[in-house]
Amino acid sequence: MAKLTPDMEELLKGTKYFPLATASKSGEPNVVPVGSVFLIDPETIWIGNQFMDATVKNLKENPRASLYVWTQGVKGCLKIKADVQVVESGPEYEKMKEMVSARKAELKCRSLLVLKITDVFDCSSGPNAGKKLL
Repeated sequence: MAKLTPDMEELLKGTKYFPLATASKSGEPNVVPVGSVFLIDPETIWIGNQFMDATVKNLKENPRASLYVWTQGVKGCLKIKADVQVVESGPEYEKMKEMVSARKAELKCRSLLVLKITDVFDCSSGPNAGKKLL
């Protein structure tokens, strides 16, 4: 597993919406915008699933994803690759339901995506574009 640096953590915390990319077992790509993203520790990101049917289906077939971290006005851009577990019951799932509800009461969390960070790449334009950071 890879651990985010404090600067990477701040970039993630300062971003409101994230594109999350997955692929089916056969390689069919899918990307969705996600907003219920929580940094749990430097190696773990939780995402609350409210609407992601194709994404969850893909992750059950192929438990890998890429999260794009960028927001206007903030310096830096990261592509985070991760192993993902879909959690649909238990204490972690119940905690995520509470976290999602605290942000927006009308949202119903259907599952928790637990991302264990494996790699981090620079996706800023320039000479370091695509460089592996972790």
